[in-house]
Amino acid sequence: MISSTVSSKILKAIAKREGFNFVETLTGFKWMGNKAWELMNQGKTVLLAFEEAIGYMCGTTVLDKDGVGAAMQLAQLAAYLETQGKSLRQHLDFIYNEYGYHVSNNSYFICHHQPTIEAMFHRLRNFNGPETYPDSLESYVIQGVRDLTTGYDSTQPDKKAVLPSSKSSQMITFYFENGCVATLRTSGTEPKIKYYTEFCAKPGQSNWSELESELATMVKLMVKEWLQPEKNCLLARSD
Repeated sequence: MISSTVSSKILKAIAKREGFNFVETLTGFKWMGNKAWELMNQGKTVLLAFEEAIGYMCGTTVLDKDGVGAAMQLAQLAAYLETQGKSLRQHLDFIYNEYGYHVSNNSYFICHHQPTIEAMFHRLRNFNGPETYPDSLESYVIQGVRDLTTGYDSTQPDKKAVLPSSKSSQMITFYFENGCVATLRTSGTEPKIKYYTEFCAKPGQSNWSELESELATMVKLMVKEWLQPEKNCLLARSD
């Protein structure tokens, strides 16, 4: 199974428990489609690929996001669960209980001034001195950083990112000790600074409302301390 790096880590949690292969790619279905093709040529079976907010690829009949195919799979699941006297919501709760609750909090700010964006990310890369990243967000400890602009990854033995890096775009991911994963990145097509955050709880952590509240607190701190919207004149997302 495949997902992009800004998508939920739920597949990774399931893979760890059930023993199937999980592959992470850069954002965009072209990366997942190409990875699926590569794996198929190695004799692998690709069951699912998905990306946050943009779609699903169920199987390999279409090596791209396919809403029709995804709807058919969901209909089949709903029909099967109905024979068991269960709802989709109940099945989702079962998944969370088995593999850990995963909750996301994603949004963006608009910035038309490229030097401001570059200064923001330069600050994050030199936070406590030259070439140092934040090691905490107030009381929340950061245990790993991956920077796909520079190719740095503190979680790897050689400190080099496994995924391809590109200096033409900004993308930094922070891994927190409490299970939160936060990514800041620029859009390749719009004047946006996007943030993706997810709380990846362990199985058995059942107080989901507390986890959602803690993630919301972390997002507010991240926006205040790292993005500094007032200082940088960032425009908030308007729905």
